[in-house]
Amino acid sequence: MAPSPKRKHGVTVNGIERGGFLCLVLIFVGPAIYILHFPSDPVHQPSSTPTLSGPVDLRAINFAWNGLDFSEDPPPIHLRIAVFCRKWPVSSSPGGMERHALSLYSVLAKRGHRIHVFTSPVGGNVSADMPSLKVHFHEGEVGRWIASKAWEDFLEENKSEPFDVIHSQSVSLPNNLAKGMPNVVATWHGIALESLYSFIYQDFALRQEKEPFSPALSKSAAAIVPTIIKEIRFFNNYGQHVAISDSCGEILRNVYQIPSKRVHVILNGVSEDNYHMKDPRTASRFRSKRHIPENAIVAGVAGRLVKDKGHPLLFQAFSRIVKKYPNIYLVIAGSGPWGDRYRELGKNVHVLGPQNATQLGEFYSGIDVFVNPTLRPQGLDLTFMEAMMSGNPVLAPRYPSITGTLLVEEYFGFLFEPNVDSLEGALVAMAKEGREGLAERGRAGWEYAKKMFGGRKMSLAYERLFLCIKDDKYCEFP
Repeated sequence: MAPSPKRKHGVTVNGIERGGFLCLVLIFVGPAIYILHFPSDPVHQPSSTPTLSGPVDLRAINFAWNGLDFSEDPPPIHLRIAVFCRKWPVSSSPGGMERHALSLYSVLAKRGHRIHVFTSPVGGNVSADMPSLKVHFHEGEVGRWIASKAWEDFLEENKSEPFDVIHSQSVSLPNNLAKGMPNVVATWHGIALESLYSFIYQDFALRQEKEPFSPALSKSAAAIVPTIIKEIRFFNNYGQHVAISDSCGEILRNVYQIPSKRVHVILNGVSEDNYHMKDPRTASRFRSKRHIPENAIVAGVAGRLVKDKGHPLLFQAFSRIVKKYPNIYLVIAGSGPWGDRYRELGKNVHVLGPQNATQLGEFYSGIDVFVNPTLRPQGLDLTFMEAMMSGNPVLAPRYPSITGTLLVEEYFGFLFEPNVDSLEGALVAMAKEGREGLAERGRAGWEYAKKMFGGRKMSLAYERLFLCIKDDKYCEFP
């Protein structure tokens, strides 16, 4: 009897054959890419707010609410709002989600709404309360979020007077608790399908062609698709959904199958008090303090200096172009493992470390262009908005969330594919543009940003959504 042919085994990813894993990836990525490039709603115009003729139900629109002009008059009623947030900003350098939360709820509290934030404990005797805003730190280990303890605090507070609206920052309020509560709204700062994109971008950018998957990477890759499926199933447990980018809204409607009237696009915003058109005198002081020539082109980058934020790409690309263009400087606001590596590049690189809000304002005034090489397309990085609100053009990866919401006109900056060669090309284009050309791009982006990314615009949009959840009569615009 002839021996049966031996089966050729494929490369496995934590027990899953690589070919099968890639098929699963394509099942999810293929339709999503189609959706993001060909929006389902022909009226959907991310680059502008369509003209509305006559009254319209806000729940029926698919574009970002930030582009609508909501009244700044006192609200018709004052709401009692419960907030579930894993961390509350008590440090001098809070993260992006924490800055978003502080900006949003501070404005709503000033407008008379009664805000109760349920969050994880902090060290020391810290009071984060302000008029109309009370922060409840649950018991337990500092910095460790335990949803069940926050829920106990919520139930106790809800006894005296029921909350009108319950707002969860991502899955801070677990879906099993949110189920069956129509007044719950969740804001998604990143979803699992976008994490799959992150895996793909990071693999292509950071792993050499013949380099095998690391065990840790293989394990995380194999877990992504089941996580996406679970997420699609439990997202429906939340009554209302806020997507922070146009592309995320499309995914929630078309891949996660959330009914359109329950998905609302509200872009994150940044404080107009801290981020505004750059001041030339502040810029001059910023450069003088660091001995940067006035005629130099200064590129800035901010945030965590870690691998998945794309710093290996920027390090290589900048090390190449600085030899050809010695008048290019790089100023880095943030901390992390790549800080010391950047210092190796010499006098044209300045690593500032973590910066508070005032220092960040000076940083954005002092640079000519903002660079964000992130390899994480999920969510929408606040640093882009801070930079554009300060009058800076941006260098950004060509991700759907960025082209659909931020760089809706390429003239606002420079787009690149998330790899070293493409980023180098964008940096060269930046160098050839010169300071005057970059300033013109920055002004054009600022005109768009002030209409879409202001903290008050964001807060008024959320206020109207919360009023709409409280009573249908507030769902009609104008």
